[in-house]
Amino acid sequence: MFSTCGKIIPMEDNNFIRPPYVAGQFYPGQKEPLIKLLDKLIEHDISKEKIMGIVSPHAGYIYSGPVAGAGFSKVIIPEKIVLIGPNHSGLGKSFSLMPEGKWITPLGEVSVDKEITSHILETSRYLERDYLAHKYEHSLEVQIPFIQYLKKDFSIIPIIISEAPLSLYQDLGKELAQILKPWQKNILIVASSDMTHYESRKVAEQKDKLAIDAIISLDEDLLYEQVNKYNISMCGYAPCIVMLATLKNWGAKSASLIKYQTSGDVSGEYTSVVGYASIIVK
Repeated sequence: MFSTCGKIIPMEDNNFIRPPYVAGQFYPGQKEPLIKLLDKLIEHDISKEKIMGIVSPHAGYIYSGPVAGAGFSKVIIPEKIVLIGPNHSGLGKSFSLMPEGKWITPLGEVSVDKEITSHILETSRYLERDYLAHKYEHSLEVQIPFIQYLKKDFSIIPIIISEAPLSLYQDLGKELAQILKPWQKNILIVASSDMTHYESRKVAEQKDKLAIDAIISLDEDLLYEQVNKYNISMCGYAPCIVMLATLKNWGAKSASLIKYQTSGDVSGEYTSVVGYASIIVK
């Protein structure tokens, strides 16, 4: 058994284990209770479609789980998942790619796709080999159980992104589009983000609509502009920009909001909420 202390444990052949750091906090730490909760959060008997990317929230499942579940419920999950999240801890490289190893959740192990990560590291001007940024980062971890529930066999490409100019995010997106092109048909890009943090529900809904409309318009320039102009505390706007830049180079044509709600819809407290949105791109 691996503990949930968050340590990255070296293994043979330079592989690494990334334990479930927020299991028991953001979601149940045991397999059966987690499956039981996911069974409630995933919408069953609805039509699924092949998409290119999804924006998915990363708070505790009690708050953001219904939104994340609604989004993933509509997706035909492919074999390779690019997970892009923000850096909440400030640790590690600014543009961090975990190049190998396994991520553990109560539902089992998921392997990092070493073939793809090796190709990225050989080619990318921005992404660097790094484990530290992933050590405590929850934004990618909380996506994995949803995917495990829906797909038995898949690999991940874990990427953490820090603050940078818009042009750099766009360059990285274009770069990833080119690097990942050989696997394009079998890839889903997940941009992990919560929306407005700790404002009234009315203000959060107004600000979040600006950001959501920009994403639905596939306009990463507008998203960056709105976030900065209106001080939208959307923690994963950078992953969303990179995702949009990548997918537009692959011919993305449309996006749609699947579900939006705030923490107030669960807690009943509306003076200070966090917003959550699930958006698919195809």
